[in-house]
Amino acid sequence: MTFSCNLYLYHQLDLLPEGLRFSYDDPHLWQNSYPQCGGAYQSPIPLSTHKAIPIGLPPLHFGHYEQPFDELLSVRNNGHTVEFKVPATVLGERPYVTGGLLGDFYEAMAVHFHWGSPQRKGSEHVLNGRRYDLEMHIVHRNTRYQSDEEARNQTDGLAVLAVLFKVVRTSYPYYQPGLNEIFGSLLHLGNFNSSYTPPAFLTLGSLLGNLDRGNFYAYMGSLTTPPCSPSVLWHVFAEVLPISHLELPKFWQLRDRRGRPLLHTFRPLQSLEARQVFRRRAPAETYVWS
Repeated sequence: MTFSCNLYLYHQLDLLPEGLRFSYDDPHLWQNSYPQCGGAYQSPIPLSTHKAIPIGLPPLHFGHYEQPFDELLSVRNNGHTVEFKVPATVLGERPYVTGGLLGDFYEAMAVHFHWGSPQRKGSEHVLNGRRYDLEMHIVHRNTRYQSDEEARNQTDGLAVLAVLFKVVRTSYPYYQPGLNEIFGSLLHLGNFNSSYTPPAFLTLGSLLGNLDRGNFYAYMGSLTTPPCSPSVLWHVFAEVLPISHLELPKFWQLRDRRGRPLLHTFRPLQSLEARQVFRRRAPAETYVWS
């Protein structure tokens, strides 16, 4: 099956028109410029093992996640996060995901992070009452739609895989080759709009380490940054990955477009409303990839 490799996510890569940028100083004011931020089905939300509905969702299928990219990544500080565009693999196609709540194929477009500060943890989703230190989002677009704008206007337009991280004190980095390359890039991204190319051909799967991919929460929600489109099928992994206490402070050294420390880059929790949150439990070996 051939997947399109068109535009990557408009809002995530700081391609908003001049004058329409946002700040984490006042997320409650986003709705003044982006009305959907004050609408329904907003993310992030609190997740609870006891309140989630156990259901026999199919496993996620990770297509081309283990194939090397055909080019080096360009990791960038865009003033409100660290992000990079997901390139095609050596097979000429982007990695994709299906399964879970996804009835279609979703092509990986971009990866970005959310973090806090030395005083405050910074994951967006809260799991069983606990906010973690860092959250990574792998953003995908439904291949049925030809543009990001079209996808954002559909309830099934986007899919985001979310990974939570907790700091563990250790004198050496964990062996997570893909993640360690990204974390090492942060030393070169202190200033707004700076970018760095890690000198290694990575795979998207390497960012997941040894994560149990068969165990996740799933729900219908939105983008967590403007325009807050309610077009995301969220899959938040239940396992929390470790990150060395030596790595996390690298995020705190980054600066925004004003030259100020780029801290607390997470949106406050949103109302669950009448939404259902599903939980899939399965042995780690039940997920599949190609």
